[in-house]
This record gives sequence, C-alpha cells and structure tokens, in this order.
Amino acid sequence: MQPLLEVKDLKTHFFPDEGIVRAVDGASFAIYPGQTLGIVGESGCGKSVTARSILNLVDPPGRIVSGSIMLHDEFGAIDITQLKSDGRTIRAIRGAVIAYVFQEPMSSFSPVHTIGSQIMEAILYHQKVSKKEARARGVELLRRVGIPRPAQRMDDYAFQLSGGLRQRAMIATALACDPKLLIADEPTTALDVTTQAQILELLRELQSQNGMAIMLITHNLGVVAEMADSVVVMYLGRVVEEGSVDDIFYNPRHPYTQALLRSIASMTDEPRTRLPTISGSIPHPYNRPAGCLFHPRCPRKIVGTCDAYEPTLRPVGSTGQSVSCFLYHEPDLAHAVEMGGVAHVS
Repeated sequence: MQPLLEVKDLKTHFFPDEGIVRAVDGASFAIYPGQTLGIVGESGCGKSVTARSILNLVDPPGRIVSGSIMLHDEFGAIDITQLKSDGRTIRAIRGAVIAYVFQEPMSSFSPVHTIGSQIMEAILYHQKVSKKEARARGVELLRRVGIPRPAQRMDDYAFQLSGGLRQRAMIATALACDPKLLIADEPTTALDVTTQAQILELLRELQSQNGMAIMLITHNLGVVAEMADSVVVMYLGRVVEEGSVDDIFYNPRHPYTQALLRSIASMTDEPRTRLPTISGSIPHPYNRPAGCLFHPRCPRKIVGTCDAYEPTLRPVGSTGQSVSCFLYHEPDLAHAVEMGGVAHVS
C-alpha cells in the first residue's frame, strides 16, 4: 500500500538570538490511508513541531531546514516542504486534505466569532456552496460529533462551551471538508477521564465512517495502545523506535521506549507502589550531548560507543520494527572515518 504521507529526514530548526534549536532533527516515518499512527515521547521531543511542519505552519524564527514531506493523492505527489507557507497550494491542502485538531481549542477558536461561523468559513473556502448549505453542513457536523442542540450551538462562542464540547467542536471544524489525514495534537489533554474516552471513541467512529488516516500526538501511552495501529517514539527531535503497536508494547527495543512503558501504572501493581522514572531530564536544546542523544540517561549505554557515535534508525527483527540503538547494531566505523571523525554513522 502506498503511504498517504511520507516524512523523510525532516529537520525543522529555530534560530533565536541565543543559538540554534533543533526541534526536529532528521525524523522519518510514513502514514497510511485508514490507519492511525501514534507519535509519543516526553514534552519537548518535537512532536508538535513535526505536526506543524507537515502543514507548513512553523512560526518564525523557525523554518524547515531540509528533508521532504511527500503527500500522495490522486493528483500525484507533492513535497510540502517546497511550498510557500502562504501559497495557494498549501492553503488548498490545509483543511481539505490534511486537518489539524490543535492541542488547546480555547486558544485555537476565535473568541469574537461564533463556533458556527468558523466552521462555515472552512467549508466556504474549500467548497462551492451557499452560506445556507454551509450552515446546514455545520449543524450536521456538530450533530455527528455528539454536541446536543447543534443548531443552537452554531451561534455560541467558544467560552460558552465546556472543555469537552470545545474539543468536539474543534474536531467538527477539522472534519468540515472530509480530510484524508487528521492530525490530532493531544486531543484529550485537560479533559476528565470520561470525556477522554468519549473523544477517543468519537475519533474511532469518524475514522471508520470516513476512512481517513489519523496522526495522534500524545504522551499518554494508554491512549496510543487503544487507538494506534503503528507507533513512532521520538526523543530530542529524532525517531528512536518505530513499529506496530504490538511490537512497541510487547517487544520494545530501545531503552527509552522501555523506560516509558515502565513508567505506566499496571492493574497488577501493588497499592502505593512507586512507579519507576527515567533518570535525569531532557538535555537543554543548546547543549545537546555527543553521540546517542539518550546516552546520559540510559542505564544500558556502552561507554566508548554510545557517547561517541550517533546511531541511526535501522530495521531489527522480521516484523518491520526499527530502532536507533547500538545494542542492536554496530557503529559503522569506516563511515565515521570517512566523515573525518564526525560522530555520525549511517
């Protein structure tokens, strides 16, 4: 099956006065039609910047430095990195082909426009319909996402809705033009457990109805286990492991993935059991470690290797799982010599 979206060696950096922040530093993955890809990692690992890069929504002083984001559809392949951020092509893609559910709907909705007017704006921009038809479509969308009295809610403002209803309204706005890919950035953050379950069930129902792909960004591994078909684990802007959801949860390879999974509470844990934590913290963006970026926090690091060479993502096993770790492959010393001793190996 041809992927709907292919991200290859994506690098998105920020250039403040203090130095360079490598928010995304060589990420690669693919999203397939009708499937859900979970992107996981600690806060600050580059998940949201990766998502914004896909829609060319990176704010200054950031920009996509290199790599490609190939969108495949019936019209062929388009490299999103080559499009102007305010150009006609990318504006036609946003909302119609790739939609985004932002992390905080309260700050994403305009406070001075009604929910209905913002849904209608997206419909009127991408489709040749009348305002009456766009409003009817908006009412139907609100009904589909489970908002009661949708006709009345069309005239409400964001502050008049609860957190759960705002999130549903944000999903309705994203689905206004039946996108092929829905990027959901922490869609259950700040919601109570019951509302979280309802939002996730809603996403599953909409995916089964529309056949759209979902890119689910979260640090909640429980959500990933419930929703995702495949998983990408990111650390400091790089993909350190990827594979099917079963591979990641039942046979994690990278020490970082293993540490993330150990930090989740289990039904079999004794009461008041202290959960394991990952030692240390994410390095400062201006002081990235040499070699493997995770080695200062890794309990299984190989001294002289992990602190000297950069691993790259390579296949491991026969299930399609890939991992970036010297526990599973040796550094290519010959290539490192050719590079003049630079601690990057392919």
